[in-house]
Amino acid sequence: MTASLLRPAAAEFLRIACAVPDLTAPTPCAGYDVRGLLNHLLYWGPWLIAAGRRLPAPAPAGGEAAVVTEDWRADLEKQTETLLEVFGTPAAWTGMTSLGSAAMPSSVVGAMVLGEFVLHGWDLARASGQSCAYTPEAATAVYESAVAMGDQARSMGVYGPAVAVAADASPLERALGAAGRDPAWTA
Repeated sequence: MTASLLRPAAAEFLRIACAVPDLTAPTPCAGYDVRGLLNHLLYWGPWLIAAGRRLPAPAPAGGEAAVVTEDWRADLEKQTETLLEVFGTPAAWTGMTSLGSAAMPSSVVGAMVLGEFVLHGWDLARASGQSCAYTPEAATAVYESAVAMGDQARSMGVYGPAVAVAADASPLERALGAAGRDPAWTA
């Protein structure tokens, strides 16, 4: 996986997220409405940034419950740009880092960032009736990452059970299924 997949995925993610009209709509991401999913993204983004910079995780402050403010779109745009700055260099994808107290390869954290853009972008698109257009290369990278970390992610409650998809499914549909999402989900 390369840093080059991030910028187009981030642009599509922001296009979708910033056009969401209803923060109370349900999403395909289990347990989250749109506001809850945005809270999740804005809460965990600084953790990903710290891991990319190989810095200690930020001090927890109130959890995911109340991060979305009136300026959430600007906050999300700024956080996404910072993630692109941090993970847009090949060096950010090499060596080891930590996410909180868990040591892991930096490439795994980079893959998480790409997964956040693609999977949660799709979640927000579905919740708001928008289309999404991630590149096949980005979707394939997310699929490969979801397969590689699937069992661990499911044991931690990050992914739901894998969803079977058709043999001729698109790369995005395969990624969604591997991450426990039903590509046919509707509100």
